[in-house]
Amino acid sequence: MKPLLRLPSCGAGILVCTLLALSLHVPGSIWVGTLWRKDLVVALIAVSAGLYFRACAIVVANPPGRWSLLTIFVIAIALRAALLASPPFMSSDIYRYVWDGRVQNAGINPYRYIPADPALAFLRDGWIYPRINRADYAHTIYPPTAQLLYRAAAAISPTVSAMKAAMLAIEAAGIAAMLWLLCRAALPLTRIAIYVWNPLAVWAVAGEGHIDAAAIGLVTLALAGCVLRRRVATGVLLGAAILTKFLPIAVAPALWRRGDWRMPLAAALTIAALYTLYLSAGRQVLGFLPNYTHEENLAHGSGFWLLGLLAQVAPLPSWAGPLYVAVTAALLAALALFIIFRQHPAADPAQECIRTGRNMALLAAGTTAAMSPHYPWYYVWLAMPSCLAPIPSVIFLSAAPLLLYSDPWHDEILIPTAVFVPAALLAARDLRRRRHPPSLVPSLARSP
Repeated sequence: MKPLLRLPSCGAGILVCTLLALSLHVPGSIWVGTLWRKDLVVALIAVSAGLYFRACAIVVANPPGRWSLLTIFVIAIALRAALLASPPFMSSDIYRYVWDGRVQNAGINPYRYIPADPALAFLRDGWIYPRINRADYAHTIYPPTAQLLYRAAAAISPTVSAMKAAMLAIEAAGIAAMLWLLCRAALPLTRIAIYVWNPLAVWAVAGEGHIDAAAIGLVTLALAGCVLRRRVATGVLLGAAILTKFLPIAVAPALWRRGDWRMPLAAALTIAALYTLYLSAGRQVLGFLPNYTHEENLAHGSGFWLLGLLAQVAPLPSWAGPLYVAVTAALLAALALFIIFRQHPAADPAQECIRTGRNMALLAAGTTAAMSPHYPWYYVWLAMPSCLAPIPSVIFLSAAPLLLYSDPWHDEILIPTAVFVPAALLAARDLRRRRHPPSLVPSLARSP
């Protein structure tokens, strides 16, 4: 195939796979419709992931021509438009988002009541309420930034479509920030395909409207603030990002510079100010979070992939979970300290931009892999910093967890193993090549 046609062919293939997957949804069904349909949807998304990996290799190793950026965005917009028009059927989380927004717009603190509480009976309808997961026992788990976004979207229209549109708008702000960062780093703008064509990102944000879109947008804006050395703005954006899903706290070391007290103080004050808005709920302001670790089997350890895998061989002692948490926390702390003490302003702004993006990608990937959540959308945020620092193992981990949408053999270990073992092998190869990296990144002197 001619070089100029390789990238458009990958994009067209991703779009075709997505449209075929959408066509399998049974109209009116909350889920796909049947288990075989769901598995076929996942198979089609997996094919699109293969095409996506090929597209990533193309835009990194051989930057395409000037029309390629237009092609990338035409395909990206088409993917999102198709999924925006479709009802969510791979996750029901968005119905809780709409519900929380509706509760707030009725003047009620969303942390006070579970959806099934009689106090909220007047808000129930025949579409949103019946589709809320954990409605009869769980308070909302989503922190204050997420709640403010739910309230704003529901104030415009308390519908799934409005909530998805709100998430896409925040994602668009993050994409715009990444385009600016690519310019700052003197890298080809076509690198944006690493995020906008990521099939897991497309399905999680445009298809299911997950709050991860807000975390992605705010973290990318915080990265731009860091590159501009706007310490207070970086802290505010990071603090807001942390209170979308908590995970963004992992990348704080990449955004902090030694001797700077303004960024961490701004982040802490932002977090305190946002929580103040909901303190009328008292202890319940943390919502379902304290119980979440038990429901996901994290408290005793089997919810972590590695321990779950070992548990298939022999029963785990009671201290296995705490030991795993302690060891992984120590390793991540060591990585964070290494980044902090190696980090200093570079003479070349482009190099500093790339380095900060790489550090962010490593911290995000390490934390997410250690947690090994079995919800695919938790991995989406790894794709954005990969535009600046295309580490193969991180790119793989940003898309391959789409397999977690399916479990054809009703086995909670096999599918995650098919994700984490290849990711670990790729990470080992990345580390081995660290001293003598292949020439993947174009010359910084080359015009994007």
